[in-house]
Amino acid sequence: MAETLTGEAILVATEEVLRRYGPAKATVVDVAKALGVSHGSVYRHFPTKAALREAVTRRWLDVVHDEFEAGLDREGTAGDRVRAWLQALFEQKRRSHLEEPELFETFQVLVRESDTIPAYHVGKMVGILARIIRAGVETQEFVTDDVDVTAQAVWDATDRFHHPSHAGEWGNPHIQAEFDAVVSLVIAGLRYNRGPSTTGDA
Repeated sequence: MAETLTGEAILVATEEVLRRYGPAKATVVDVAKALGVSHGSVYRHFPTKAALREAVTRRWLDVVHDEFEAGLDREGTAGDRVRAWLQALFEQKRRSHLEEPELFETFQVLVRESDTIPAYHVGKMVGILARIIRAGVETQEFVTDDVDVTAQAVWDATDRFHHPSHAGEWGNPHIQAEFDAVVSLVIAGLRYNRGPSTTGDA
């Protein structure tokens, strides 16, 4: 088994061990036992426990990034696509928090342990959002002089609906209406200052 051991197999096993024991109790020895190898074999692929946990976290996040990349193909106006993308993000976070609270907390612990993962994740997600906004600029639906800065501003403005520190608010029966109001304001801002209408009176 040790001769065919791969980094991917270790990450899969680590994910299962974290699900079973939680981040406080899961150890590299547990991962090695799950794989039927020595813990030294695991360390040959990942030199420290921290490196292993960070790699697992990055792997989980990359699944999320791929999912939201796929959301770029939605139909509709740029405003429709921004709304649908933010709604999908909100629903994914809320569902994870409400339906899998232990796994949600495990994931948050792993993210907080890393000095690089939070910026990596936000950078990826804001980059995807920027692509939607850039498409809106190209069709003249949105106006901005700096797409990347605007995408970060949209991310920050909707923070309440995707940052884990606000998870306790997501069960509020009025939260969807509050989300709709904020996103409508954001989209109106993206469309603001488009100049004189070409269809109305000059």
